[in-house]
Amino acid sequence: MKKQIIIIAIILINSLLFSAGKLNVVTTLSTYADIVKYIGQDKVDVHYIVQGDQDPHFVRPKPSFAVLLSKADLFISTGLDLELWVPSLVDMSKNDKIRSGQQGFVAAYDGIKLLDKPDVLSRSEGGLHIYGNPHITTNPLNLKIIAENITAGLEKNDPENSDFYRENLKKFQQEIDNKTFGEELVKLMGGALLTKLANNGQLIGFLEEKEYKGKKMIDYLGGWMKAALPFRGKKIVAYHKNWIYFQTLFGLDIIGYVEPKPGIPPSPKHVEKLVQEMRKNEVKVLLAANYFDENKVRTICNKVGAEPVIVPMFVEGTPGTENVFKLIDLWISKLNKAFAKMK
Repeated sequence: MKKQIIIIAIILINSLLFSAGKLNVVTTLSTYADIVKYIGQDKVDVHYIVQGDQDPHFVRPKPSFAVLLSKADLFISTGLDLELWVPSLVDMSKNDKIRSGQQGFVAAYDGIKLLDKPDVLSRSEGGLHIYGNPHITTNPLNLKIIAENITAGLEKNDPENSDFYRENLKKFQQEIDNKTFGEELVKLMGGALLTKLANNGQLIGFLEEKEYKGKKMIDYLGGWMKAALPFRGKKIVAYHKNWIYFQTLFGLDIIGYVEPKPGIPPSPKHVEKLVQEMRKNEVKVLLAANYFDENKVRTICNKVGAEPVIVPMFVEGTPGTENVFKLIDLWISKLNKAFAKMK
């Protein structure tokens, strides 16, 4: 009887979360929810499952999550092996329209060039990333593709407001371009070309070689790409392989990881080997998401005199990261401060 009362209470509470007449959207990550809010605005009600300071690899499905999904018109998940708990949660919800392949499901990764794709799909040796690296949100340019996928999902389920969603998508993508490259360079070259060059690792070299109106093109660079120049090419260590997209865009050199494989706890032997590598390469910064063992991070840093950079991976993972723009600002600011301190 008590259990039935609890279940009924959960259903009633969740029924109040969504407003009548709006599209009900549930996302796995808070970062996806932030993009939904930007594009959908007052046309949507959106809720997310994974907290901004929580590891999305390891989430225990709860009845309250299932009830939330049972009322969803649209469900947005990464679509790889980042959230392996999603299928069982969707089963619990009994909402067939949000299953993979259905109108109410969006795979955020669709259209993104995946990094770290293995030759053979296997978990025989452990590890979590068997389809390619699923931490796609650490490259801000990927957010433009994710936003496109989200917009398509909103349109399918609410075609009457398609123009509204498309207009907001355009604004979001423009803001990402401006924040990444600076408005002046975007006006000169266009976001599409800059994105292509940056994702191929050719942008900085191109800008250093070319001139415009008697000035090096690199001098027109602004935004996050300019802010990240001080640590471009610098060697660091990361806790987990969740920064590879960030690393590729901004030019960091990650020489090792605290985890021997994604999701595999480090042995004392592995940690000692990593410490030796850090000393050998004079690595002075260790980058970790704030859901990992902070004591372990600081212990390793203390052994080599390195600076820990502990940041949230997702929106609202710490105060001051209420949207994707503030989150990326924080990543770059923290890294710059750490490298400056270690000079």
